[in-house]
Amino acid sequence: MTTCATETATDAVRRAGFTIAADGSYAACLAARGDGDDWYPERWTLDGPEPYTVPLPGNQPEDPDSQVLPLPDGRVLIRRRVADRHDFALLYPTGPGTGTLPLGSTEGEEVRLLPPPVSGEALALTYDGTTSHVWLVHGGEGLQRLAEVPGRCAGGVWLDRTGRMLALDQEVEGRTKTVAVDVRGGGKATPLLQITEDSNDRLLLAEPDSGLLVVRSDAPGDERLGWGVLGSRRPVRFPETLRLPDATLMPFAAQPGQMLMPEACGVALRVEAPQGTSLAVWRPGERRPATWLTGPEGWLPGAGLWTAKGVLRLPYACVHCPCGVVDYDAPAPVLPEAPPVPDGPGPSDEPAPSPVLPLQKAPLAAAGRMSAGS
Repeated sequence: MTTCATETATDAVRRAGFTIAADGSYAACLAARGDGDDWYPERWTLDGPEPYTVPLPGNQPEDPDSQVLPLPDGRVLIRRRVADRHDFALLYPTGPGTGTLPLGSTEGEEVRLLPPPVSGEALALTYDGTTSHVWLVHGGEGLQRLAEVPGRCAGGVWLDRTGRMLALDQEVEGRTKTVAVDVRGGGKATPLLQITEDSNDRLLLAEPDSGLLVVRSDAPGDERLGWGVLGSRRPVRFPETLRLPDATLMPFAAQPGQMLMPEACGVALRVEAPQGTSLAVWRPGERRPATWLTGPEGWLPGAGLWTAKGVLRLPYACVHCPCGVVDYDAPAPVLPEAPPVPDGPGPSDEPAPSPVLPLQKAPLAAAGRMSAGS
């Protein structure tokens, strides 16, 4: 769990699990003041004239392992561990107090909420020791199991804007590959990303408009970031510009609206290095280092969204502003005239060592399909 401490006029506020709704309207996190363990849910309103926060404390402090998820209607969904089960409930402000609407419970060794889809629904991923399950926990008539996937699954990336195609990183016999799960079509899981038989391949981010996929794989010999295109047979690329010594790069937002132009799609990267946390913007079609940006004081690292107008929005909280959002107009792309992804290796890109297996009869009519190599 990543936490961020921000100074107010009287004490420090720690925040963890900051999540933004898919439409950018609200955000939610767990917050605690000082060094205590009195965690409580906190909602951020982001689409008004000025951002503001609303605390949603319950009758007792929250466990720091609880999860919260903002909904487009302003309510906050919370997952709590209670004995051997996990309870789901909706929280909302009611004057000076917090209203609660129970939704149901699930069991499992591991239970966590999945990233919010644009549809405004909420889904959870559970693991019972042998099988992973995808549940609809809000948006239907009670809890509904939508899919079963053998093995332990992690990650969770939406491949479309309808909330139908979900990518999960499936671990089986010590290897991790990404599968696409049709959560609205019977829960069928289809291989999506497999660079080599022995490599561990994970999908970190997808941008449905452009089809851009950002992956992490050890296929090149060590774990590196690469990119491909959903529906393309070109190889996954591992740019040298994303290979930084003593630093870990994690994509957290991609620019929408770049229809069928993945090479022009901006990707916001959280960079963790011994010197601290920093921020960079990278575009697949540019054969140059990422553009480094100065994040705002009190930035909640790894939190942010990219609007359709090309504005990168980053939430922050500091002594000068306990709740704020800063907007960046990302630099315009500088792309070569030639196709940015040649059939052979380029001077700064390394292809995957072998082709990704193409999907066979995958239900990806709307989202396309991923292959890496012909």
